[in-house]
Amino acid sequence: MHILFSRKTTIGFTLLVGLLLSLTLSGVTPLAVHATANTATIRLSTVTGPPTTKVTVKGTGFGSSETVIATFDINTVLGTTTTDSMGNFSLGITIPASALPGKHSIQATGQSSGLTASHTFLANTNWQQFGYDPAQSRTNPYENVITSTNVSNLTLDWSYPTVNGITSSPAMVNGVVYIGAYATMWAFNAKTGRELWNYRTNNSISSPAVVNNVVYIGSAGTVYALNAKTGANLWIYTKGTGWFSSPTVVNGVVYVGSTDGNVYTLNAKTGANLWIYNTEGEIYTSSLPAVANGVVYVGAGFSVFALKAGTGAKLWSFNTGGTIGSSPAVVNGVVYIGGGEAKVYAINAKTGIPVWIDYSGCNDAGFSAPAVANGMVYIDDACGTMYAFNVKTGTIVWSFNAGEISDSSPAVANGVVYFGSMYHIIYGLDASTGAMLWSYTTGGYIQSSPAVANGVVYVGSNDDYIYAFHLPGM
Repeated sequence: MHILFSRKTTIGFTLLVGLLLSLTLSGVTPLAVHATANTATIRLSTVTGPPTTKVTVKGTGFGSSETVIATFDINTVLGTTTTDSMGNFSLGITIPASALPGKHSIQATGQSSGLTASHTFLANTNWQQFGYDPAQSRTNPYENVITSTNVSNLTLDWSYPTVNGITSSPAMVNGVVYIGAYATMWAFNAKTGRELWNYRTNNSISSPAVVNNVVYIGSAGTVYALNAKTGANLWIYTKGTGWFSSPTVVNGVVYVGSTDGNVYTLNAKTGANLWIYNTEGEIYTSSLPAVANGVVYVGAGFSVFALKAGTGAKLWSFNTGGTIGSSPAVVNGVVYIGGGEAKVYAINAKTGIPVWIDYSGCNDAGFSAPAVANGMVYIDDACGTMYAFNVKTGTIVWSFNAGEISDSSPAVANGVVYFGSMYHIIYGLDASTGAMLWSYTTGGYIQSSPAVANGVVYVGSNDDYIYAFHLPGM
């Protein structure tokens, strides 16, 4: 085969050969002509969340039809896939359950091209509202820092004086702690305790719910929505003369009970009323609604009600025979709640028929909200004893007498039950046995319920301080 060269081509080729030969003789190795820049990039469907979060990784700019391996912090393989002819891929991964709070690297590497790209994922275990989640389980299933074996090492990280006694329970979301102290809502840097902002109302306020960068609180006849970053008021809903409970927020709707006997639902963005249901009984401010599977559950007067979340239509009600001051917890199709006459109830969430009823031994039983985890229901009888009931049978597994527990509801995380007492003490008990593992004495009685998130325990006290406890070195 004959190849024809023009005179210009021949001269250019001769100069190129001469240049390469000159570089070689001078000891300089010429670059390979096939070298290319790293064009690979990846995107994540979500860049923050708790351990076990499902994430879709999408990559572009990799080699054609090559194997790509996704890793977490370099060493942990999350998954493997193959690119298409254009070098693109989509891969579903799960953030490891062992991922500690903080920033982590998700990396994708082409096995043929060697092309690689990475993206940061922020692991956090937010505690968004009084009951942790809309179903009011009061347990953080993602906590992986504090355990029953190291909780005894908890030490005071920081505390802050709010001037007014604290009965509100804290929320911790995206590195900020929110808590009410009488008529003021406060926001603090979760790591340092530095005040970020505060917002004053005309009356004492409820525990906050923090969802989609908005803080929701109840007060005397008023529900407030505040900007979570600045504290600026977004909207105010005023209705009646009753006191509003802490809000429960889910799917763009705010659910709140009132001492006037009504359950109110509000548009989370605008504050517009959606529907109102009258229970014909008083809803204590300590009894906020729980929402699960499209149903709202609330205690009012002597009864527990189940209402359609979309319309407020009553599905069923169950009369306990005693005053209900407890919030319900809805877990695995069962409603758990404390009532008067020293009883704790487990009620079928669909039918309203009791699964079991048990006695805690004190006439004020149920004024604490229950926590449900580890196959047990944890609740105090307000006379000094914390109980753990078997979720299926209602039998008492263990009890712990703290003298007088007050209204501090338990919080459960990673095998530890936390609660406060009228004797100024916050406790950490072994969730399986009830053995006391840790305690700390504040300067006032504790009605605030703890929140446990990102390896820190937050709680307020009537000595006017909010406290944050952590493990040394974490």
